Parts: sequence; C-alpha cells; structure tokens
Amino acid sequence: MTKRKDRFVLCIESGDYRASLEPRKVYRVVDDAASEAKGLLRVVDESGEDYLFPENLFVPIDVPAKAAPVFVAHAPATR
Repeated sequence: MTKRKDRFVLCIESGDYRASLEPRKVYRVVDDAASEAKGLLRVVDESGEDYLFPENLFVPIDVPAKAAPVFVAHAPATR
C-alpha cells in the first residue's frame, strides 16, 4: 500500500468557528473521503484531535518537506 503524502491547508477565515480556528494558521488534513464529498475537511488542532470544518474556510498549501514534521509530530493516526 502506498502512503499518501501529508496534506496541509491554510485557514483563510474562521467563520462560525472563532474559538477553534485561527485565520493565517496552517492545519494538517486527515484523509476522510466521505466527509470531503460533503464539502468538509477533517483538520488536526493543537490538541492533536481532528475535527470537521467546511472546506471553504481553507485553501490547500504545499509545506516544504523539511517543515512537515513540525505539523505531524503529535497527529493522530489516520482513519
């Protein structure tokens, strides 16, 4: 089985989630095809937990390989 490359998004607005999301902050995406088909992204916060948010609050970004370990150090196992 091929390991999928880690994906990251930049929060562009917090919408109704001001307590949970910070604009201009980078979040790691956990693969969840069923949720993504509904327009939701599963992102990991500072606690290491993942939550669903509307995908229009984010834009995908490429994180340099050297920086990626900082974002996945305490990430939960993918679903």
